Amino acid sequence: MADVEASRGGAGKRRGGGVAHGYEEQRVWTPWLVPLILAACVAVFVVEMYVNNCPAHSQPYGSCSARFLHRFSFQPVRQNPLLGPSASSLEKMGALRRSKVVHQHQAWRLVTCIWLHAGLIHLLTNMLCLLFVGIRLEQQFGFARIGTIYLLSGIGGALLSALLLRNGISVGASGSLFGLLGSMVSELIINWTIYSNRAAALLILIIIVAINLGIGFFPHVDYFAHIGGFLSGFLLGFVLLIRPQFGWMEREDHLPFPAQISSKYKAYQYVLWLIALLLLVAGFVVGLVMLFTGVDGNDRCHWCHYLNCVPTSRWVCED
Repeated sequence: MADVEASRGGAGKRRGGGVAHGYEEQRVWTPWLVPLILAACVAVFVVEMYVNNCPAHSQPYGSCSARFLHRFSFQPVRQNPLLGPSASSLEKMGALRRSKVVHQHQAWRLVTCIWLHAGLIHLLTNMLCLLFVGIRLEQQFGFARIGTIYLLSGIGGALLSALLLRNGISVGASGSLFGLLGSMVSELIINWTIYSNRAAALLILIIIVAINLGIGFFPHVDYFAHIGGFLSGFLLGFVLLIRPQFGWMEREDHLPFPAQISSKYKAYQYVLWLIALLLLVAGFVVGLVMLFTGVDGNDRCHWCHYLNCVPTSRWVCED
C-alpha cells in the first residue's frame, strides 16, 4: 500500500489515495522480519547447493552449469533450467511430496517446503516480490501479524498443493507471498471507510493479483500453492489487519469530533472478521483431516490437474 506521511503532530495520512484526511496513523514499525526471512531463504539455498554437490555425481543431462562454483555449481540446464539443485536434493532437504506426507507422516514438509527454492532464478523472483510487498506491510502492521500471515499462508498453499498435486515435488515461498497479496486486498475491504480513492486502489490490487495468478499457468509452477496461499492470506487479512473506524483515535485523544464514536469497529468489520475466522479455521481443519486420512483431492475435483504445472519435461513444481 502507499507510504505514510508523518505530520508535525504525529498524525498522518496515506499519500496517493490512502487513509482519509484526519485519520491518525498508528505506530510505524521498523521492518526487520522481512529482511530476516530473505536472509534465511538465501542461506537455505546455499545449503541446498552444498548438499546437491553436482560435480560429485554423474550427470546424464550433460555437465554441471557454472562449474567454476565447484561444489556449489548448478545442475545441467537441461535438467533444471532455473539454475539450482536436483529434485532428489530438494526432496532430501524437505520439499513437499504428497506420498511422504500422507504415507510416511512427514507433516513437517508442509513447513520446510516454503523455505526451499528450485533455483537461483526462482529465488531471485520470490525475494524481489517479498521485498516489494513485505517491507511496506511490516512497516504498517508490525512483524507479529505479517509473520503470522506469511507462515500460515505458506502452510495453506502447501496444504492445498498436497491435496491436489498428483506427482512431483513442490518448493518455494510463493504461497506465502500470495498470502501477503491476499491480505492487502482484504485489508482494503475491511477498512474500506477509512480510505480515499479506494475503488482505484482495489482495482490496482486486483490487476496485480490477476497477473501473478496468471503466471501460475507457466510450466513447472505449482498453481495450487498460489491459490491456497492467496485464500489463506485473504482470510487472515480480515482477521489480523482490521483497523479502528474513522474517528476512534481522535475520540481516545479527547479531540473534538462531530460524531460520537461508541464502538472501535464498524458493524460490517465485526461481521467480516467473524466470517473470515470461521472459514479460515474450517478450511485448515478440513484440509488437514482430508490430507492425513489419505483423501486424494483429485478424486473430488477431476479437472483440477488441468490448472497445475502445464505439461513439459516436468521435473519439479515451484511455488
